[in-house]
Amino acid sequence: MRKLTEEKLVLASHNKGKLIEIAELLKPFGKSVVSAGDLGFEEPAETEDTFEGNARIKAHFAAKSSGLPALSDDSGIEIKSLGNAPGVYSADWAETVNGRDFPMAMEKIWNMLEAKRAHRPYKARFVCVLCIAWPDGHDEIFRGTVDGTIVWPMRGANGFGYDPIFQPMGRLETFGEMDPAEKHAMSHRADAFNKLIECLSD
Repeated sequence: MRKLTEEKLVLASHNKGKLIEIAELLKPFGKSVVSAGDLGFEEPAETEDTFEGNARIKAHFAAKSSGLPALSDDSGIEIKSLGNAPGVYSADWAETVNGRDFPMAMEKIWNMLEAKRAHRPYKARFVCVLCIAWPDGHDEIFRGTVDGTIVWPMRGANGFGYDPIFQPMGRLETFGEMDPAEKHAMSHRADAFNKLIECLSD
C-alpha cells in the first residue's frame, strides 16, 4: 500500500457536508484539505454503476487537475427490500429542477417500501468508498459500511442526506438525531476511514 506523505490534498467533492466530516477526520494526521469546488473544478460525470468505479473517476480527475493527491468519497444508502436501491444513485433520487431535495427522496423511499408491503424491519446500510489517487495514476480504495433500518417519520435535523430515516443497528436514534461527533465515530465513512488510516500512518 502506498503511503500518503503529502500534507495537502484535494477532496474531490463539492459537498460541504462531506468536506467538514473528512477535514475533521484528517486533522489528527496533519493533513489539510481543499475541496474541488473551492478550486473551481467541475464535477466529472459519474458513469460507473459501483461506488468503487465512481470514487475512482472523481479522485483521478481531481488529482490530474490539481497536481496533488486527491481523496474522493462515493457513498449512498442501500435498502434490502428495494434490491439495494438507490445505492450509487442515492443523490440522483434527490435531484429536482431546483437542486437536491432529500426530504422528497426519503418520502419516495418510504412510499415504495409501503407499496411493496416489504417485510419489516426495513433493513438498510450506508456504504462509503474512499479513493486516494495520485497525479501519476496510482490509487488506493477503502470500503466502509454501517447497518441499520429505515424508519418513518423523518427524525432529527443533524447530518445530511438520508440521515433522518436511518437508524443504525443497536441504537434508538437516527443519524439525524445524533450528535455529529457520535455519528462520525460510527458511520460508514468512519469505517472506511479506519481502513484508510494505514495509508496515512508512517
